[in-house]
Amino acid sequence: MDIVLMKNVLDRNQNKADENRSRLSERGILMFNIISSPGAGKTTLLEKTLAHFSGVLKIAVIEGDITTDRDARRLQPFGSKIIQINTEGGCHLDSHSIAKAFEHLDLDKLQLIMVENVGNLICPAEFDLGENHKIALISVPEGDDKPVKYPLLFRESSAIILNKTDLIPYTNFSLERFRNYVRELNGSIPVMEISCTTGSGLSVWFDWILAQIKEKGVPE
Repeated sequence: MDIVLMKNVLDRNQNKADENRSRLSERGILMFNIISSPGAGKTTLLEKTLAHFSGVLKIAVIEGDITTDRDARRLQPFGSKIIQINTEGGCHLDSHSIAKAFEHLDLDKLQLIMVENVGNLICPAEFDLGENHKIALISVPEGDDKPVKYPLLFRESSAIILNKTDLIPYTNFSLERFRNYVRELNGSIPVMEISCTTGSGLSVWFDWILAQIKEKGVPE
């Protein structure tokens, strides 16, 4: 019975995700689903990204969290529309909550929607939101074995961001091991090694965003 129930939940989610994707595609909008553990740096990455593209790209953020609007408030100064979703204990966002968030956005005036999912490397990887790209974000203090421990996320993501690389000299994190683990799971995936603190590598992330927009043919 539990297996049947879970299949029904995933089927309903997938149907709505497909609707979300079609709705965005009709308007030429890209959507990224950023997934990480708590504290890996999702909100800081979004701060840097919104600041960089302010006045250049029309971006909205859907901010998922179990409770509070602390992260959403951090993003308000950058001028983008921010939609807060509190899951009240739920470990991930789903496609139905994203569809409801769309009701508060003027989709005709957007080029990119960035979803900050609930901090978790397991549940969010299983639920399609209708995004074009899943982005796996991890940080050096979490350890270099995360691709092995959470393979689904790393297999299904379009890009991996390794944050807090400025801390590598102070940890036992091995870039070589990390890169090898990633290659074993998803050999073609781009890996961006960055530090939101120092700014190192952020230009690669920004260029990747622009490349996706150009490839998709998103209108200006």
